[in-house]
Amino acid sequence: MPDTISADQIVALPQAGPGPKYKRVADALRTAIASGALSPGDKLPPVRELAWSLGITPGTVARAYTLLVNAREAVAEVGRGTFVADPKRLRDPDPIEVDGVPHGSDGRISDINLISPALPNVGQARLIRQLMGEVAQNPPSGLMHYPNRRAFRPAREAVVRWLRGTPLGPLEENDIVLSHGGQNGIGLVLQTVLTGPSPVILVEELAYSGFRRAAELLRAKVVAVPMDAQGVRPDALEQLARTHAAQVFCTSPEVHNPTTGFTPLERRREIVDVARRCDLQVLEDDCYRMGTARAPTYRMLANERGWYVSSISKVLTPALRIGYAVAPHGQGAGLRRAAEHGFFGLATPLADLTTRLLTDPRADDLVDQVIAYMRPYIRAAVNALGQFDLGWREDVPFFWLKLPSGWRASAFCQAAESLNIKIRPAEDFVGREGRAPHAVRIAVNAQLPLAQFETAMHELRDLLQHPPEQISV
Repeated sequence: MPDTISADQIVALPQAGPGPKYKRVADALRTAIASGALSPGDKLPPVRELAWSLGITPGTVARAYTLLVNAREAVAEVGRGTFVADPKRLRDPDPIEVDGVPHGSDGRISDINLISPALPNVGQARLIRQLMGEVAQNPPSGLMHYPNRRAFRPAREAVVRWLRGTPLGPLEENDIVLSHGGQNGIGLVLQTVLTGPSPVILVEELAYSGFRRAAELLRAKVVAVPMDAQGVRPDALEQLARTHAAQVFCTSPEVHNPTTGFTPLERRREIVDVARRCDLQVLEDDCYRMGTARAPTYRMLANERGWYVSSISKVLTPALRIGYAVAPHGQGAGLRRAAEHGFFGLATPLADLTTRLLTDPRADDLVDQVIAYMRPYIRAAVNALGQFDLGWREDVPFFWLKLPSGWRASAFCQAAESLNIKIRPAEDFVGREGRAPHAVRIAVNAQLPLAQFETAMHELRDLLQHPPEQISV
């Protein structure tokens, strides 16, 4: 078992000298490592304990630890703490990417990318490699045939099993079409239901930008519907549906992107009533839900017009692009045509991998581990930013931060980027003619060391406390 150095021992280390406090703390620890006072494997004190002993803020200590982790002089392990690194065990990791931003070959992260959630690897990569090997050795669908409906039946049945806890109403494999991620699933549904030369879709006034992008590809007009705390207002939805002869309403009722909001059952029933009166199809995007559904889906509430899309991108991995679109019961034929006419279907080895992955009992456990791993990151953000108007949920991998007076979203994002922290402004979630609130979305990047993520949250807090007019020039 590693030894744990006490906070009192670190307090005794020399920390005088020029420069910021966090660098002086880091330098004191480096001196202790070089002298042998700290040995490889020794556990450093918890951030808050050392901060109290030194009379400084936890953010200062977290930044000191991050410097050591980035320099590979320490190792941070979620749930265990920060340890003095063992040089003999270190190796140069393969460069990786998070949302297209490369990590350096020395293991340091060039940008703290909080634009989209980044999942931790808790063992799913190992499982996927194993299953890919099995598929390569004996692909059930073969390697010399076009994709076909019969060969993909096991994969669709695997999706039925995967969705067994989701309140979707009657569900059969014929209702499901495999897609290249959730975004492709959205496009397939819109291709299936939109008709006429100038179709119109309705979206929430703050909405996932993928709805608009899919609509633009289909030359459809997008109309935003005013919202309140429970989702879109039914009266506004009905008025706009009739005014524009809209055909589809796109929504994210379980985890609203970007606000983390939730549409309760009573409001969903009101929306279903509007959809039936106005003959609206309802497309539900459920890609961001990581925990248990809190209310029935629109497919269950309105089984003649409710369409459902989700994927494994936010619970296992986005790399495989495994998604699925679910038609109202008995209406899968049109959805299948959209897929077959568009791209014939997934590559057959990917369908075989989908079958193995979604039926492997280890996959369910890995999802639970991913959620558990991310909770300390969510707590770290709430602890740092909770004094502000912060939308968050313990099973949602992003936050919605309404900015205090003095900050505009674009200026705040630019100020954060000057600290190498990348976040998304509210403008990304409104249409070209829409008015964006002064807010930003901050995603959880669980591929960062927890100490580095926590430091980023404290740096954002410091920015929030000093809007531009209060910063001396």
